Amino acid sequence: MSRFEGRVALITGAASGIGKATALRFASEGGAVAVADIQDDLAKGVAAQINEAGGKALALHLDVSDEKQWNGAVATTVETFGGLDALVNNAGVGGMGTIDDESYEEYKRVISITQDNVFLGMRAAGPALRASGHGAVVNTSSIFGISGGFGEDPAYHAAKGAVRLITKNVALAWATEGVRVNSVHPGFIDTPILGEGDKTPLLQVTPMGRLGTPEDVAAVILFLASDDAAFVTGAEYVVDGGFTAR
Repeated sequence: MSRFEGRVALITGAASGIGKATALRFASEGGAVAVADIQDDLAKGVAAQINEAGGKALALHLDVSDEKQWNGAVATTVETFGGLDALVNNAGVGGMGTIDDESYEEYKRVISITQDNVFLGMRAAGPALRASGHGAVVNTSSIFGISGGFGEDPAYHAAKGAVRLITKNVALAWATEGVRVNSVHPGFIDTPILGEGDKTPLLQVTPMGRLGTPEDVAAVILFLASDDAAFVTGAEYVVDGGFTAR
């Protein structure tokens, strides 16, 4: 398949997990990829893997909470590959505790990385995406951008809920400008963010009885970034093994 032949994507959080799986698949289908992350060595490794396989990739250092770094990342991507067709806002972090013990400083940290980054990324990339003629944005939210979860980590839930709605808002703003904007909402995905503890409770609340894989989510992201989803904008796609269907 070569759905992305001649197309360029900038993917954040692309050094590992869902972002890495998305970058590898985008490149395998003919696209050029800017692998953006703060984990420089891992990002360089992903870019090298793509280039060694005959693809095109560039590793970029990007703190997604920094507006100047966003502007530089988009400019470098356009200068290197000649344009930008797809933006995947995938980077994010979680917090700890409940509303009673999560500090305001921790709350602001999570919001800046997990929520503000989506605003900054879309604003920085907007002109290049419009110029593409077939621009697409995919924002990674979460099942906890839809549900209240288990009563923990209010910052993460607030951030992911905001990602869900800013996606719809910008989709409407850009609906006639050649740029589609959609969100994906992963459930419990087998990535390092889940930690090393017992996963049994997560399996028990997932109707399909297994964890998702990064590739499960990447497949949906790539659909939304492709012309296969040409009439899809402002939508939210849940990839959760049935969790939110309960």
